Amino acid sequence: MSEAERDRPGGNPPGRKSPSRMRPKPVVAGDSQATAGLAARRGYHHGNLREALVEATRRLTAERGPHGFTLLEVAKAAGVSASAPYRHFRDRDAVLAELCKRGFALFGERLAASGGMQRMGATYLAFAREEPGYYGAMFEWRAPKAAQEPDGDAFGTLVGAIAARLPPGADRDAARLRALQVWAISHGVASLERAGMPPPGSGAPPPEQVLGDAVMRLLGVR
Repeated sequence: MSEAERDRPGGNPPGRKSPSRMRPKPVVAGDSQATAGLAARRGYHHGNLREALVEATRRLTAERGPHGFTLLEVAKAAGVSASAPYRHFRDRDAVLAELCKRGFALFGERLAASGGMQRMGATYLAFAREEPGYYGAMFEWRAPKAAQEPDGDAFGTLVGAIAARLPPGADRDAARLRALQVWAISHGVASLERAGMPPPGSGAPPPEQVLGDAVMRLLGVR
């Protein structure tokens, strides 16, 4: 290198680019195309992120149970970055709480549309079979107080149906007690079926028959 070359500002030989010229072009705020591309790469560009996360949680709960996955796996299942869920949910329990809330709302609608006390047991069993994601969040995960359903749509529907079968003048506490007993029987039969019990070929009657008979006996209806 000649003396003139050494004295050139920056000390770079001819033909070699200055480090400042080799830096990547920054994303300008007004460059919408570059911003959108960056957002997509980071997982923030999503048509309906909240719904996608809830749906991914429902699928994972159905496959693995409510304790069998992490929030990172929810993000992966939804096709977004690991940080994206925090735009809508504080943690994994917050997504499960939303799933639990929606499950009870849907469960209440199904019970209300079941057509009477005789069909409620079958509706309960059908919901457990058809909606394992919701069912798991509702009954196999310990919900925070805000997400629990003490007297909401599902339980309220059950209480109302049982109250209509009680003697005239019976108080609401009696209806609530019977409703809790019916719920316990229904949940027990549904849980046994989900666990594969009794095993096929055991000669046991179908779950609908077991549940229907138990509820009618409890309510004094034959």
